[in-house]
Amino acid sequence: MAEPAYVLTEERPRGDVRAAVLLLHGGRSESREPVRRRQPSVLRLIPFATRLRRSGGPLGLTVWRLRYTIRGWNGADESRLADVRSALAAVRSRDPDVPVALVGYSMGGRAAIRVAGEPAAAGVVAVAGLAPWLTPSEPPELLGGKHVLLMHGTADTTTDPRATAALAARLDGVAASCRYVPVAGDGHAMLRHPSAWHREVTRFVLTRTGLAAPDQPR
Repeated sequence: MAEPAYVLTEERPRGDVRAAVLLLHGGRSESREPVRRRQPSVLRLIPFATRLRRSGGPLGLTVWRLRYTIRGWNGADESRLADVRSALAAVRSRDPDVPVALVGYSMGGRAAIRVAGEPAAAGVVAVAGLAPWLTPSEPPELLGGKHVLLMHGTADTTTDPRATAALAARLDGVAASCRYVPVAGDGHAMLRHPSAWHREVTRFVLTRTGLAAPDQPR
């Protein structure tokens, strides 16, 4: 039987590419099971990809989605990061001179933060963490010089909105910019107010990659 492998898909605009976004889904803290395409954390990012493609495609945004090899972070193994590094390298190789945004949901938010601080992520200008799975030891320096959006549902019982708010406070003076958006009453699945999540992420990606003016609604 073949070993499981990550899957990277791209929705490319018709014209020239001027920016890229890479979407990273969630998972489990411990699991060696392969990721399936119909798992909820994978499916939940499809509406984000659709909104980004519709709003950003005509402006030159190419939209990438990564499906990891296995579901878990797995402690010190940090299994997710190898897939993210490989995917980011592929994105940069395809369009080496365009700005890149990372959008990570749950455990994907932690992966985005970790990789954003590495030398290979020099082209990454913006990082969005959606209901991110964080530990108190996440160093804010990883996001130094990046534009950051952090969102968390106030009713989330899977990951801790207080940890996200604390990270946002620690990023003051470290990140190029940081905005924390609490979503009132929403849980981890981001389904009570989905349009709020989609709208904020789309606006963030388009403005911070230079495709739209900051006051331009999307």
